[in-house]
Amino acid sequence: MISELCIHSLAEGETRVVLRHAGHIEAPNWHPEDYLIVNGEGRLYRVPLDAPALENIPTGSVSGLNNDHGLSPDASTLAISAKSQDGASCIYLMPVEGGEPRRVTPRTPSWWHGWSPDGARLAYAAARDGGPVIVMTCATDGSDERPLADGFDHMDGPDYTPDGAWIWFNGEKDGRVDLWRVRPDGSDLMRMTGGETVDWFPHPSPDGRHVLYLAYPPGTKGHPGGLDVALRLMPQHGGEGHEILRLHGGQGTINVPCWSPDGRAFAFVRYEP
Repeated sequence: MISELCIHSLAEGETRVVLRHAGHIEAPNWHPEDYLIVNGEGRLYRVPLDAPALENIPTGSVSGLNNDHGLSPDASTLAISAKSQDGASCIYLMPVEGGEPRRVTPRTPSWWHGWSPDGARLAYAAARDGGPVIVMTCATDGSDERPLADGFDHMDGPDYTPDGAWIWFNGEKDGRVDLWRVRPDGSDLMRMTGGETVDWFPHPSPDGRHVLYLAYPPGTKGHPGGLDVALRLMPQHGGEGHEILRLHGGQGTINVPCWSPDGRAFAFVRYEP
């Protein structure tokens, strides 16, 4: 498999390939100091934009990382998710340059997806006591775990708006997977998409304008890789979305926040079988 780590500029409407890798890499984050962060084969890497290459980020005693990772608002700390120590995915925090992670979630499985703009809380997908996967938040020390909504067959991909007023997520209900948003206290739940596509992983842009999301073909189950999918944009206040890219991908393409700090571009991964 060939992975292409790419950047798409909204103003130019152009995509450039940052790195071609003869292997599987996933889920780019964008650091303000002009490098991207990806995972691959259970490890974490930085990719400098001025000299693209995979540079290992040490993760201490935690191995087997999945593609649910991302930066704190001040970009000094990384949240990572891995199951190497407990047999099910846990969330950890570690310095962005690497180091020994500190476990956050005492209960499993938990998959990180978002960080509140004030740096105080994490948003994540989790399953508890044999129930479905739902969206939850907790303090950065793992305390005060709160479910955000109920009545869904599956919830995933929570990400905060830059003003902290909303958390967007994808939710499955009545055989449909759409994008939803909810206040951080669980109020004002609203469905934001309702078309034929199966919509996953919404990411509000840092400038408050757009939400980027992954659109699977109708009838897709879960969030698999290896499909022809689309990346779409819609207004953050709600409204009609539009397609900006088609690509071969899915799982690993934009699982986590991937916008540039100024909101003018985003990173993604596409694949050649």
